Amino acid sequence: MTLRTSAQRSFLLGIVALAAVVVCHLALTDIWHGEGDLSLEWRVLQIGFLVIVIALFSAMATLRRVLKEIRTT
Repeated sequence: MTLRTSAQRSFLLGIVALAAVVVCHLALTDIWHGEGDLSLEWRVLQIGFLVIVIALFSAMATLRRVLKEIRTT
């Protein structure tokens, strides 16, 4: 995978992670209000956390590759 492709994927994952933060905020608001069955809200938080972690690892891997490129030039 090229550095450009890696950067594009990381950027896209960043956008998805940003959307996950918004959805997680809505889920936490429902949890805070003490709605009835909260199993869906907790599942949303778990998935959102996973998306954010994947986006962070992707960004860190891409930045590592960028730093290696900078060092060699």
